[in-house]
Amino acid sequence: MRYILALDQGTTSSRAMLFDHAGMVVAVAQAEFAQIFPQPGWVEHDALEIWQSQLKTAQKCLKNVSNQPVAQSIRAQADTELVAKSKPEILGIGITNQRETTVLWDRQTGQPLANAIVWQDRRTAGRCDALRDLGHAGLIQQKTGLVLDAYFSATKLAWLLDNVPGARARADKGELAFGTMDSWLIWNLTAGKAHVTDASNASRTLLFNIHTLQWDDALLALFNIPASVLPTVVASSGVVGHTDASLFGSPIPIAGIAGDQQAATFGQACLKPGMAKNTYGTGCFMLMNTGSQPVISQNKLLSTVGWQLDTGTTYCLEGSVFMGGATIQWLRDGLQIIQSAAEVQALAQSVPDSGDVYLVPAFTGLGTPHWDPYARGAMLGLTRGTTRAHIARAALEAIALQSADVFSAMSQDARLGLKELRVDGGASANDLLMQMQADFSGVPVVRPKVLETTALGAAYLAGLAVGFWSGVDEIASQWQADRRFEPNISLDERAAKLARWHKALARAGDWADG
Repeated sequence: MRYILALDQGTTSSRAMLFDHAGMVVAVAQAEFAQIFPQPGWVEHDALEIWQSQLKTAQKCLKNVSNQPVAQSIRAQADTELVAKSKPEILGIGITNQRETTVLWDRQTGQPLANAIVWQDRRTAGRCDALRDLGHAGLIQQKTGLVLDAYFSATKLAWLLDNVPGARARADKGELAFGTMDSWLIWNLTAGKAHVTDASNASRTLLFNIHTLQWDDALLALFNIPASVLPTVVASSGVVGHTDASLFGSPIPIAGIAGDQQAATFGQACLKPGMAKNTYGTGCFMLMNTGSQPVISQNKLLSTVGWQLDTGTTYCLEGSVFMGGATIQWLRDGLQIIQSAAEVQALAQSVPDSGDVYLVPAFTGLGTPHWDPYARGAMLGLTRGTTRAHIARAALEAIALQSADVFSAMSQDARLGLKELRVDGGASANDLLMQMQADFSGVPVVRPKVLETTALGAAYLAGLAVGFWSGVDEIASQWQADRRFEPNISLDERAAKLARWHKALARAGDWADG
């Protein structure tokens, strides 16, 4: 009856999951929240709605495990001491979150000054262009490991400071706090006592030097960000505060923090250099462990902090695809050719191929390795014979083809032949998509038994801090494969498919006006 609670604050929903010592899920709760699109290219969230949704899922999750039949049968016994001992004990909380999404709030009231600006938002692309034209991109990449792009937090935060009336003056007086979603949740969980982030999230802001592992004064000056708004950077595994007693009945240690993709890499037990995973969520994010030193990419990948333990810092190479599962959501909500995401596999399998239809889902630009904020979605190769089944198949292919481009870039940067790709996230349950991924990437794709590796990684980080797990070796021993997908198309077929895909990409590139 001893568990770790993981809070998984994602782009479209907040989830809470309880894990036992075997790394298995024993309770889960989930709540979606509104996506706000004020104008083309802008994406926002209501930070208060996110906090309330995350709190409710956590409370519901704890209630669910308390009401399990085993617990009920024990409660029915007369021995009150046995009942007390059987009550679920939450040893710690691990937090994982959508990264880069930017919140600015009042330190006194805890109220956000505006909606959060989501990682997908492109409103500051012009600001990035201006900094690039001034020659700052190289310095930024050297210090942060990141490319200069509106994807990251710095220009979003600067936009809020410059466009919310009075915000910059108040920030200069120390009245405001900035954070990514981990900082925002921890602030609320501790009733304002802790304003922290971990190095994995800090490394996604364009303000954090991944070599010194500190906020960088030169970058703060470049983006015109006052240091007073910044959270304190802490380790990914370690107690940083306790929840306010009013939330869950008694204080619970907050003991683990990691951005969602780093948490998934940890949960996938990619704990040795050269191990890689791809997460299929709203976007697709491929990370490879590069060990104790950052590798600066030659192929427009990101170098990022993976996690910080008491044994040291682990770095990763990362490739980011902006539209993964969100592409399937668009088929459902935008085109309305499916009723639910679960229908897409059967529909796509009803045709033998895509009929030479290619969907480029650049709805918010293109990420790795193109980094084109002005690309927009395109569908090419349509004929009178094109059906919704062909479009559904093209959508699945687009997810796999985008990730195959990232995998190719990663293999070149790593200077070694990656042997396999571990996969997780909701869409990894789609067998057709996973087979496409193996075919287009040219390596086996391995799906684990526990797909919820993002939340599991956060739980592992928290559990290490409170002694629930003994160390990384015990964590690695818990990982188990469920299914392995082997490539089954020829090299010539793969090359032809990728060439056609790259032709489609060229048609979609640089479309929107800057």
